[in-house]
Amino acid sequence: MSDELYRPGLEGVIAGETAVCTIAGGLIYRGYSIEELAEHASFEEVAFLILTGELPTSGELTAFQQRLGAGANVPDEVLDVLRIIPTDVSPMDVMRTATSMLAHWDPEVGNNSHEANVRKAERLLAQLPVVLAARFRLDRGDEPIPPEPGRSLAANLLWMLHGTEPSAQHVKAMDVSLILYAEHEYNASTFTSRVVVSTLSDLHSAITAAIGALKGPLHGGANERVMEVLEEVGTADKAEAWVREALANKIRIMGFGHRVYKEGDPRARYLKSLCAELAEQTGNQDMERMADVIEGIVGTEKGLPPNLDWPSARLYHYMGLPVPLYTPLFVLSRVVGWSAHVIEQLDNNRLIRPRSRYTGAEPRSWLAIELR
Repeated sequence: MSDELYRPGLEGVIAGETAVCTIAGGLIYRGYSIEELAEHASFEEVAFLILTGELPTSGELTAFQQRLGAGANVPDEVLDVLRIIPTDVSPMDVMRTATSMLAHWDPEVGNNSHEANVRKAERLLAQLPVVLAARFRLDRGDEPIPPEPGRSLAANLLWMLHGTEPSAQHVKAMDVSLILYAEHEYNASTFTSRVVVSTLSDLHSAITAAIGALKGPLHGGANERVMEVLEEVGTADKAEAWVREALANKIRIMGFGHRVYKEGDPRARYLKSLCAELAEQTGNQDMERMADVIEGIVGTEKGLPPNLDWPSARLYHYMGLPVPLYTPLFVLSRVVGWSAHVIEQLDNNRLIRPRSRYTGAEPRSWLAIELR
């Protein structure tokens, strides 16, 4: 193959077509900017939009919410496995295993029709928050708290995690973060999901594989690394010295730069103001000042704007959420985008089978073992 066709990491390569999302001119879900959606929509409305292509009417939204409530049932057998998985296992590994297990109790797991896949996607959207919250509580010696009818997905998640009434500010912050993480074109985990179902595999297999891809620190796991940076720096008065030393030693600072957003991540810009509000409400102004110092120096010295992981890590910290939950929270949102891409791939499928550039030995002749 010609070297001109080779792009390491497939950078800049158009690998398919999608009507789900575009990053041209910002970030747009099904024709709507994420700024508009984050400002005006609920996560449920955005999930319906991504899965179906249109915003719901009032009646459609009510029916969708009712289906999510009915679909939130997680089999006791799955919860029993959550009890016996060793406590030192990564929450992302637990989410991957639980997603695979849920397939065994899904009545339509082998049905790859468009309509069945939408229904399966809705069930996973409802079930995965229950799994995450149950495992979180079991790890701490507490019993799982079932979801409550009538609560939004964001409110129910916070309720199931803590067993206390979440504040309106925390519910809003969680809802917005779920909206911003819901979809992002042909990223690594989404492309993984499309590759899997291009073989005519099933939706649960695709989502399981996507979670495996998201686990990596260069993808979903980056938000956890961001919090490690902020904890290492400690306070705002240490930020400038820390970041300049890191840059001098060519240490990569997670949370900055993006493969496709060269002028800045629109999700990070939107979330920054919400971070500042929550920092003020929760007494975390020093961390927000520290983040501003680091962001300013990295931007000036390296020309790297922050990506979504930079503010989202702080947002979750201000909400009192432990770091191991950060990437699994990404899963709860992105399952919507993954599912929409799985459905789209299967609606007009072609097996994804790229070529490679060979760099091995030239043709050579076999040598008998005594001659080697």
